[in-house]
Amino acid sequence: MSCSTYKYIRINREESYIGILTIDRESALNALSAELLGELHCALYSLREDKDLRVLIITGAGRSFVAGADIAEMSKMNANEAKDFGHKGAEVFRFIEQMPIPVIAAINGFALGGGCELSLACDIRIASDKAKFGQPEVGLGITPGFSGTLRLPRTVGIGIAKELIYSARIVKPDEALSIGLVNRVVPDEQLMDEVLQLARTIAAQSPTAVRYAKESIDCGLQTDIDTAIVFEQNLFGLCFASDEQKEGMEAFLNKRKPNF
Repeated sequence: MSCSTYKYIRINREESYIGILTIDRESALNALSAELLGELHCALYSLREDKDLRVLIITGAGRSFVAGADIAEMSKMNANEAKDFGHKGAEVFRFIEQMPIPVIAAINGFALGGGCELSLACDIRIASDKAKFGQPEVGLGITPGFSGTLRLPRTVGIGIAKELIYSARIVKPDEALSIGLVNRVVPDEQLMDEVLQLARTIAAQSPTAVRYAKESIDCGLQTDIDTAIVFEQNLFGLCFASDEQKEGMEAFLNKRKPNF
């Protein structure tokens, strides 16, 4: 899969190990059309193949992270077309969730519907104090279609997720923080600085160990505890086959910073 050019996606590198993917359909508050989802999938596939990348940041252009799926486009769909559209969105978001490296959502504004679902597919969510969250789909006569009914309960708990989805209520940053929807809230003008600082901290760690840790956490959340323990033990053992383990422990014993 490859895309030669992007209409709605911008990719930048911050230093050598950090990628920034910006969704840039600012005139529509970065609403997710089928075309944009296709570009996003291509961009993510390309980034996954980049072996130097250690952390990926996803954000939106302008005053919106992603305001939702494209309602104008959806309003013309029949049931089968809508099912296909939902499949496309769910597939892209699952791809994000399964990226081997940590993905940080830098939520700079509206994260509604598909935008909230996009943030939930990321490992870590850092929000601007101007962000707004919600799953307002039932007010449009539809359900969340990009796995929001699955990831929101896993993130904030069943009762809160049901309340938010059933009521279509918009959540402000302070409440999003209190219910565990985001990791932290920062002043809008400091958002990218805070996110980049976190990304640099992660990128400075053993990339192999970070990838294995992500794999172990995600496996443990999807299987029984006994299976997860065996999975974790196997990955723990594999760490000792890497040069990074030798460098990390040698650096510790010699009271210096490791060079990964």
